[in-house]
Amino acid sequence: MSGTSEGPAPAADLDGSAVTQGDVEMARSASRTGRAEPPAYRSAFTAAPLAMAVVDPEGTVVSANDTLGALFGTPPGALTGRAAADLADLAGDPRAWRAYREVLSGRRSRLRCTRRLKRPDGEFLWAQITVEPLGGEQAGLLLSVADISARHELQARLRHLQMHDPVTRLPNRALFFERLTAALEPESYEAGTGRIGLCYLDLDGFKAVNDTLGHRAGDRLLAAVAERLTRCAEEAAQPRAGTPLVARLGGDEFALLVEGSTGTDQLADLAESALTALREPVDLSGRRLSVTASVGVVERHAAGTTPTALMQAADTTLYWAKADGKARWTLFDPERNAHRMTRQALAATLRPAIERGEFALEYQPLVGMEDGRLRGVEALIRWNHPQFGVLAPNRFIALAEEDGSIVPLGRWVLRTACEQARRWQLDRPGEPPIFVSVNVAVRQVWDSDLVADVARTLAETGLAPELLQLELTESAVMGSAGRPLQALKALSDMGVHIAIDDFGTGYSNLAYLSRLPVSVLKLDGSFVRGFQYEARGAERDGDDTSPADEVIVEAMVQLAHRLGLTVTAECVETSDQARRLRRIGCDTGQGWLYSRPVPPERISELLLQAVAGKP
Repeated sequence: MSGTSEGPAPAADLDGSAVTQGDVEMARSASRTGRAEPPAYRSAFTAAPLAMAVVDPEGTVVSANDTLGALFGTPPGALTGRAAADLADLAGDPRAWRAYREVLSGRRSRLRCTRRLKRPDGEFLWAQITVEPLGGEQAGLLLSVADISARHELQARLRHLQMHDPVTRLPNRALFFERLTAALEPESYEAGTGRIGLCYLDLDGFKAVNDTLGHRAGDRLLAAVAERLTRCAEEAAQPRAGTPLVARLGGDEFALLVEGSTGTDQLADLAESALTALREPVDLSGRRLSVTASVGVVERHAAGTTPTALMQAADTTLYWAKADGKARWTLFDPERNAHRMTRQALAATLRPAIERGEFALEYQPLVGMEDGRLRGVEALIRWNHPQFGVLAPNRFIALAEEDGSIVPLGRWVLRTACEQARRWQLDRPGEPPIFVSVNVAVRQVWDSDLVADVARTLAETGLAPELLQLELTESAVMGSAGRPLQALKALSDMGVHIAIDDFGTGYSNLAYLSRLPVSVLKLDGSFVRGFQYEARGAERDGDDTSPADEVIVEAMVQLAHRLGLTVTAECVETSDQARRLRRIGCDTGQGWLYSRPVPPERISELLLQAVAGKP
């Protein structure tokens, strides 16, 4: 431990008695004239309580006082002729050595540093070294050595208390980050493998232990965990890299830092051994308690990594381990993290994007199965993101539902779709109007007055209620009760059509349909896609029997028709699928066979083509 400074020397000796500046000046004066100095000055230098030596311009000790001799356990005369740098171990620290040479050459006025010196008897002492010019006409330097071992020991004890956790006696968060920061310095990792690893561990269900058994039991459990993790670290120690640092970061969080790691396998083995060690029951006052943990594992090149980045990666990976089921370790995945970061970026900009008008609607036709006529369109939202490009709903709708921005976003979709449907109607006077279908999230029903929003939108846009269809997922509609069910009934009474989207995937009670204000079932695309595969198999085998999916769809269509509902088939991609669905009795179809989602201008063109093609 060393340092340099140009400030004034401390005026205290080992016993805490004052060493005045006058004492130092008297000793300096006594040494200036060599052997010709007055006896009084020579006596003062010899008996001074501060250990001192006079050093010539070449760095050799020419005179040492009794205190310096006593400090090193040798007669003062034995120190004469020795190199001052060797005596004070200045060459052992590059910074102190460089500063000392500058003082010798006159380019620096003072050196002060702390060095650990070895006495002839083998004992070590901590000393504060000060070197400064004698001044006056006498050339040379005054070397003073103050024994600060007692102070250093006290500081070390205080630092240990400050840097260690009192419950587990492990390094605490402050010491961990100090070590981590040092490990990421180039001079630290360039001499080793150049890599660093971290196991970030959190106990599963630790709060329940504190709540049921008390904090004293919780502390004993933490101490037992610390002991086991320390043993795992010792067993994982490597001759070159040393023992991983085990630290308690706070609460029930622990970290195992591996400097000079050899790869992910090493970290995986360490995480697995830690989990295995913790599974062994802990005896807490006669009660055997099993504990599990989740571990986030990060291993990477040290170059270019910061403590913040490493901890963020570890924290993210620990969250993954918890989300994946706990009692396991999970390795950091850059691709998964990139997806998470993108998701966070989207969530943070959702609401401002609504205000900036970054969203647009595309429309996918809904076509009559019997005559192929365009009956309606489904409004599908797109986000024209300035950074990520055009985003489909599956990239942001779930986020909007989580943070509540689905409510203002849903209002915008409803108004925009209704305005567009009304515009198509006005552009084709005398022609049958098409309806527009808008997806509605359950949170829109709970967090807003959907009935009032729809009524206001229809009134302001002039669109007839029967030209609006609202789509809700099967799980949302089939479980409706209370406010959602009341809202659906009010909308149905208003004349708005209610459709169940992705029907057939929720395994719901079909009899419940008769009690819901539903008018349309939209069959999930998985059934229609099954038609294609079964049809190919039938062609190969020469079998004309109905495949299983076709039987299921036919039964659902018949049930829906008996309940007075119409049926729309989603994901229709081939003419063979359309033919079979038409034979089964589906009313409308939607899919790439007819059209992909397109801008509103394309729908206008399709409507004009339909008018032009009339006989």
